[in-house]
Amino acid sequence: MPETRVFASVGTHPQQFDRLLKELDVLAKNDKSLRIFAQTGNSGFTPSFPHEKFLSGKEYEKKFRGAGIIVSHGGAGTIISALQMEKKLIIVPRLKKFGEHTNDHQLDLAKALEKDGKAVAVEDISGLAGAIETAGHFKPDFSSSREKLIRRISAFLESAEK
Repeated sequence: MPETRVFASVGTHPQQFDRLLKELDVLAKNDKSLRIFAQTGNSGFTPSFPHEKFLSGKEYEKKFRGAGIIVSHGGAGTIISALQMEKKLIIVPRLKKFGEHTNDHQLDLAKALEKDGKAVAVEDISGLAGAIETAGHFKPDFSSSREKLIRRISAFLESAEK
């Protein structure tokens, strides 16, 4: 089975995101083809796979670029980096009910990006293994809305000329 390199980032938010790290730990133990590295931030859980609390910008970029799949909280910085580097992105939003954030805005962002074909959203953590499998075949739409608008206008103008 081919190796799948996963970089997980929980961001720099002051609240923990143990739920994601615990699930990744289970997956890493059960699927030896997964090579996971995580920036664990302010989480309290210590995974058995390679990790660092925080990486320098240079180290973060190197790990990010080397990964085939990015598993991230719903933070804008990680999402923008994944889209700019054209990475397959799985978003596991931090949720208020687990003490991971003060509200559920990350859930709304994750759902919107999934609807636009730019990421795979995971609301129920038990779906993370399936999302990683799906991401292996997922073809994200990296085009921007601006580019789509230009294509639509061009197509309209071309059809009007006929």
